[in-house]
Amino acid sequence: MKLYFKYFAIQLRSAMQYKASFFMMALGQFLVAFSAFLGIYFMFSRFHSVNGFSFSEVMLCYSTVLMGFTISECFARGFDTFGSMVSKGEFDRVLLRPRNEIMQVLASRIEFSRLGRLFQAIIVLVYAVFASGVDWTWDKILTVVLMIAGAAVLFASLFLLYAGLCFFTIEGLEFMNIFTDGGREFGAYPISVYGRGVLKFLTYAVPLALVQYYPFLYLTGRSTNILYILLPFCALPFAIPCYALWRLGVRHYKSSGS
Repeated sequence: MKLYFKYFAIQLRSAMQYKASFFMMALGQFLVAFSAFLGIYFMFSRFHSVNGFSFSEVMLCYSTVLMGFTISECFARGFDTFGSMVSKGEFDRVLLRPRNEIMQVLASRIEFSRLGRLFQAIIVLVYAVFASGVDWTWDKILTVVLMIAGAAVLFASLFLLYAGLCFFTIEGLEFMNIFTDGGREFGAYPISVYGRGVLKFLTYAVPLALVQYYPFLYLTGRSTNILYILLPFCALPFAIPCYALWRLGVRHYKSSGS
């Protein structure tokens, strides 16, 4: 961790060398996410509810998933751009260093500009906390914290899965955006609004519903099953096969020779 924080400090100082550029990029991230928020707002101004869910309830889903996605994109961006590292042969240099390769890839790129998007997620979450009418007892607060943490682990695992696939092919991996960026978009609403098929897929295949939908049901009082609080922990076992694919890729890695 000491080495990671050194990488962190180096990249932070690097970003602060061009402060105007940094703040403009952060503002751009804020505005990009804000356009998605406006889309939801205008839809609710027309229809008032979606599948029985109010605007403030949907904002709970939107803010927790956006916050988890942004945290993982900020700190696990190195996995998301790992394809270029492999194609340029830069991973050879990583393997030659006497340090864990995951830590090096993880710390190779930290996107501080994503803080603009995180700032918006915090504002929306604060609004939803006061507007949703939820009785904020300790278990409800814990549920929100676990939803955010679970979403961050889930999306970081998907980035790791993407990086693992890059060992075998660096082309045609755009389909992974369905699960990363697509997961963020799906997570803006309670998963059940997309139908039973999507709900089952996002429960058993990519457990986004376990970190968003079921805890959300408990949060809003639609379910009294207290076990729903702990479902975001299911993001941890999802990380295991992603890590196994990464280890398999490292074992069979062949340099591009660049």
